[in-house]
Amino acid sequence: MKIYLATGNRHKLEEFRLMFPEHEIVLPEDEGIAFSFEETGKTYFENSCGKAETLYKIVRAPVLADDSGLSVDALDGAPGIYSARYGNEAGLTPTPAEQMDRLLKALEQTDDRKAAFVCCLTLVTGPLRFFSVQETLTGSIAREKSGSGGFGYDPIFLPDGSSRTLACYTPEEKAAISHRGKAAAAMRRLLTDADKGVLYE
Repeated sequence: MKIYLATGNRHKLEEFRLMFPEHEIVLPEDEGIAFSFEETGKTYFENSCGKAETLYKIVRAPVLADDSGLSVDALDGAPGIYSARYGNEAGLTPTPAEQMDRLLKALEQTDDRKAAFVCCLTLVTGPLRFFSVQETLTGSIAREKSGSGGFGYDPIFLPDGSSRTLACYTPEEKAAISHRGKAAAAMRRLLTDADKGVLYE
């Protein structure tokens, strides 16, 4: 099945292609399709659904969208749904490394390092049909950055029970345990039903 991914993030494209090997995952821009979405929702679910439904109206074909972020206990759940925009105040555009530095500085005076990655994944298969799942990867924030794999906050996130940050995992290892990987596994079961015609009337 050909599925449009409602993002311009090629790191996410690589991850989803690994997680959905039996399907053709494509970015709209690679087919000359203009797509943008302003994330104004107050929850991962609102942003994920909004992206998926907006792109579906353009392509009229199956669309997959995710909204994900990092929730830190000591920061009352921040940066949360604003993870990709963390530190963007006053018109600034910080790099991922600068965002991680800011987060580490915010936690300097606390031993509470508990955190969780969150992913809400939405599949739209028709004008009135969508399916959403939300999953987490629990862990803690490391004291310093480590590893060169992954993207975003991976170099400072230690999954529960691990001494390695997520950036030290191989793509396959990460896909097996990550918030996005868990959500994708649930969605793949729905897509299996879709191939059997179960999701369509």
